Amino acid sequence: MIIVLKPEVSKEEIQKFSESIMAKYDVKVNAWYGTHATVLGLLGDTHEVDIESIAAQKIVESVKRVQEPYKKANRKFHPDDTVIEIGGHKIGGGELQIIAGPCSVESYEQITEIAKRVKQAGANFLRGGAFKPRTSPYSFQGLRAEGLELLLEAKNLTGMPIVTEIMSTDHIDLFENVDIIQVGARNMQNFELLKELGKLDKPILLKRGLANTIEETLMSAEYIMSSGNEKVILCERGIRTFETFTRNTMDISAVPIFKRLSHLPVIVDPSHAAGIPWLIEPLSLAAVAAGADALIIEVHNDPTKALSDGPQSITPDQFDNIARKVFAAKQSLKNIQ
Repeated sequence: MIIVLKPEVSKEEIQKFSESIMAKYDVKVNAWYGTHATVLGLLGDTHEVDIESIAAQKIVESVKRVQEPYKKANRKFHPDDTVIEIGGHKIGGGELQIIAGPCSVESYEQITEIAKRVKQAGANFLRGGAFKPRTSPYSFQGLRAEGLELLLEAKNLTGMPIVTEIMSTDHIDLFENVDIIQVGARNMQNFELLKELGKLDKPILLKRGLANTIEETLMSAEYIMSSGNEKVILCERGIRTFETFTRNTMDISAVPIFKRLSHLPVIVDPSHAAGIPWLIEPLSLAAVAAGADALIIEVHNDPTKALSDGPQSITPDQFDNIARKVFAAKQSLKNIQ
């Protein structure tokens, strides 16, 4: 349920009103203070809440029930875009960020060389896998804790915040110095992991599952947010369809849909969506045109020798060209607006 308050209401009145609602009904009240209005979101079983009684209060502008099962992630509860700032760089709010780096961290020389190149081209965040979920148990599983240490060394060298994937609640302590924790597509509905990540004060990059709906993705975000962490970034990375030409099918429509339904930042992963290097550029440009807040792109200094996902990785030279074009496209869109 959403209660929109009149503009002139004081914070003291809001606090008193919220406490009276919680005392009378078994609900929690979240307040969002916007530029033009204050919105109260009632979380819990609101069936017993008397809408007419609340609407009759002199400080209330309007009251309406929310049908969607996700509440905290819902734009109705939070009309303005959420902007997440990490290391002086903003994800959301009209800026375009690029997160770039290898699928897997392989060595100090590899990760630092790539970090320097992608930063030079305009990327502000460094990605790299330390713990790797692989379809085959015989494939390279990542350097694990050593990989995290190498990422931190690359961060110290370049100043770039790091993004890397977590696979288990057992590893949370190891991620203390990671700037953005990524939840991969396979773990999107690992609800116990999501609840534990919800206890952290750290941005969580949540990838859409390869066979999950938009609403299911938002419900997974809700798991994190309902546990206290509202720094969630949604990621469209392609879904599984009957098409076999690409690794997955990029659902570009998910970007404006996520942005219409939710206030959370939305990023796009063209590397996993396509699985084909020459498709990274057009899909990246399409994501920017659709309104994505960021791109996450796999870059390897020698894709033919990569220990994981080499066929979908691009070289630093190719990344230079793509970054130049997507930033130019973003600027052109700003000029049109």
